[in-house]
Amino acid sequence: MKLLLTDSGVSNASILAALVDLLGKPIAEANALCIPTAGYGGPYGDPEGPWRFISGESDGPMTELGWKSVGVLELTALPGIDKERWISWVREADVLLVNGGDALYLCHWMRESGLADLFPSLRDTVYVGISAGSMVLTPRIGDEFVDWQPPSGDDSMLGVVDFSIFPHLDLPDCPERSLAEAERWAAKIAGPAYAIDAQTAIKVTDGSVEVVSEGHWKLLNPAS
Repeated sequence: MKLLLTDSGVSNASILAALVDLLGKPIAEANALCIPTAGYGGPYGDPEGPWRFISGESDGPMTELGWKSVGVLELTALPGIDKERWISWVREADVLLVNGGDALYLCHWMRESGLADLFPSLRDTVYVGISAGSMVLTPRIGDEFVDWQPPSGDDSMLGVVDFSIFPHLDLPDCPERSLAEAERWAAKIAGPAYAIDAQTAIKVTDGSVEVVSEGHWKLLNPAS
């Protein structure tokens, strides 16, 4: 997959340009599947968050960008659907738009549904994550982001990339998202980690990592 891991969606022109580059064609010619599942998880999950994400009414621009088509892929429904049927939906999509919410809940359902097993074969598919939808592809999230308790009992994610993400850097009125807190979090995370704000995304293609930003970010625990 080609990855665009964002904090708050396609929030500026630089991130939009990165998305179009990954797609290799205009957004108006691309078919999208949005995955709202993470919005139901954790203590703050509710029905309104997924609806806002699907309808394009959320603060993070994703589904409202002018796609040729937008479908909904709800991971909790997939175990009850013929596997070959939903796999065809995924393979026919140009881009997967993955909602924020609870990263551990999302990770559990990506594994349980079988979607995670499909990722290695989706070589041309673009994956765009927002917050938890980005964090789920990292090795782990750290205790600071654990709310929903998974059956495994730990904070491990899918490990598609080899770095971790601290989202919502310098979010107003949230002292727990300061750079100092990010540095304390990173000290307990093995491997490189990025602290990113709402105007920042991480673009990953063929193992190459590029930060796309009109805001603030910092690489923590850089590889020696």
